[in-house]
Amino acid sequence: MHIRKAVLPVAGLGTRVLPASKVIPKEMLPLVDKPTLQYIVEEAVAAGVEEIIFVTSRSKRSIEDHFDAFPELETVLERKGKRKELEELRQLQTMATYTSVRQPEPLGLGHAILCAKDLVGDEPFIVMLGDILISPGTPCLAQLIEVYEQYQGSVLSLVPLPPEVIPTYGIATVEAIGSEVLKITHLVEKPPLEEAPSDLGVYGRYVLTPDIFALLEKTPPGRGGEIQVTDAVEIQARAGHCYGVIFTGERYDTVRSQPPRYRPRLARIHAASAERRMTVPGIGGEW
Repeated sequence: MHIRKAVLPVAGLGTRVLPASKVIPKEMLPLVDKPTLQYIVEEAVAAGVEEIIFVTSRSKRSIEDHFDAFPELETVLERKGKRKELEELRQLQTMATYTSVRQPEPLGLGHAILCAKDLVGDEPFIVMLGDILISPGTPCLAQLIEVYEQYQGSVLSLVPLPPEVIPTYGIATVEAIGSEVLKITHLVEKPPLEEAPSDLGVYGRYVLTPDIFALLEKTPPGRGGEIQVTDAVEIQARAGHCYGVIFTGERYDTVRSQPPRYRPRLARIHAASAERRMTVPGIGGEW
């Protein structure tokens, strides 16, 4: 089945990037000339996603507004002859279908995904975390989708982590089943370093099968008192229906990374996005 939908959980308060995120959602903080969330939406569309589902909160209305039509602004741009800016604005509004649902309380990533159950329906879907940027030159989603199509199970992006950050990620135990494909046999959310089963962390991109919703509905609050998607995917892993791909491409964590060290990487991600010219099937235009 073609994966048509991507869920973007963007309801968090962004406390790790205060004061910048006090009135501006952290996902809307700009990287050069567009918000970081727009890069993530473009990544999804490039992978064939047709519908973007934002899981928002009461303080995140600007996210919906950014991807919505703005007739007054279009009129001004047209009157001033700013065709390039007008085309970019219209491309943003039409490159996907956008829907949103509120997460009423910050009860964890698993709960945020569960909020999208009715919009996703009974089909596989992608989850993309708004903190993680992936360079268009080294796409991640295409790899995950390919593995899903072969094995028909959930697929997670994994990266080797330095010891000091292992306790802040979901960590996987894996078995190699191909040159680039791993079977995930065990997952644990944010373990102490001495209890971590490996150094492979789940890194912001998932393909999930729809049975995850029933598992999330039965998942009790875990670490931090939140409903963790890791705990639900762990059940899939124990049943033999979870896979992993080690992602080695260019990536950037907008929250955890230190800006001076990563400025060159951010510059490359922006340049790759700006230079990419591709036609999106069913949408048209270049972006």
